[in-house]
Amino acid sequence: MELRHYVTFAVAILLLQLFIYIFNRTLFWLLSGRIGHRLRRAIGFLTYMSANSVILLTVLRIQPMFRLSALILVLLLFSAFISLTLALLFRIGKNFIAPQKLNFVLRLCYPLGLCLLTGLSIYNAYTPVVRYYAVKLDKPLKPMRIGVASDLHLGKLFGAQSLDRLAHIFAREKVDLILLPGDIMDDNLNAYRAEEMSSHLAKLKAPLGVYATLGNHDFFVQPGKIAEEIRKAGINLLWDRAVSIDNSFVIIGRNDDLEKQRPPTEHLLAQVNTDLPVLLMDHRPTEIEKHSRLPIDIQVSGHTHKGQIFPAGLITALLYRLDYGYAKIGNGHFFVTSGYGFWGIPMRLGTQSEVFIIDVQGSQP
Repeated sequence: MELRHYVTFAVAILLLQLFIYIFNRTLFWLLSGRIGHRLRRAIGFLTYMSANSVILLTVLRIQPMFRLSALILVLLLFSAFISLTLALLFRIGKNFIAPQKLNFVLRLCYPLGLCLLTGLSIYNAYTPVVRYYAVKLDKPLKPMRIGVASDLHLGKLFGAQSLDRLAHIFAREKVDLILLPGDIMDDNLNAYRAEEMSSHLAKLKAPLGVYATLGNHDFFVQPGKIAEEIRKAGINLLWDRAVSIDNSFVIIGRNDDLEKQRPPTEHLLAQVNTDLPVLLMDHRPTEIEKHSRLPIDIQVSGHTHKGQIFPAGLITALLYRLDYGYAKIGNGHFFVTSGYGFWGIPMRLGTQSEVFIIDVQGSQP
């Protein structure tokens, strides 16, 4: 396991203790006057032990419970947001409202706020938005509309219905080309096959084709079988490969860097005519600086989820030159989407499930 993973786990464990502390203080405030000191100690001990046990069993891989761990952390985070907000409101409001009356009102606001925040995060996860961009290249190309959807993470919580909605979005937007830069599946094919999602994935259609590459989650367990299923759905999977489309432009697909034998981008570029516009799918946006000095006109990536739940986006912004959105850097136009699906739990805060629509115009009509 990489050092950054150990650091991430250590930070998560420390934050967990802080969140549990805030949760317990809030709980005792809500139950003030209703429980005794011994019961408070018992509740405090139980919350610390249960939450830490689930997280540690997962981190140490003794009894992995990734989704439950993520859910616990997120709900405690939301609880902390609400608690701190109410504490601030109390400090301000006590100057104008009797503390006893204010306390009563704020106690009612806590469960309401927690429910609203949780509901909003679920809504963000399952309700995609379409974000539009337009770029102009210095190479000849007929006007083209590209649809981009990354990080679908097809599995138990995100499947056929979401694929149908994605197909509808692309059809409605009249895209000429569809690019899927990785993490098509959520680690394995179990739910994909059980729920017969293949026919729904096959609904993704575009005049110039549908192209995909593999992300880190596609490589975790059975990348070969995942690649086979993607191809069965009529999608062109570019396994570290480049293709020329109608001698008008080039698409390159790079596997995630979990594939240690993947060739460098320069090797793939050497196989194509770079006088044509070059589109690159690279799941992780880790080599943008390098790619900005190569003859790559457009790169589309995902992976970061923009943190998925605030404030994790502050961390991804520190880790990547471009962790989300669009930037023109050096020779190319770079796009990083927060993803159409989600990882772990169906919750997003500060981000929303999304599709990118990129209108591309060349130097000649």
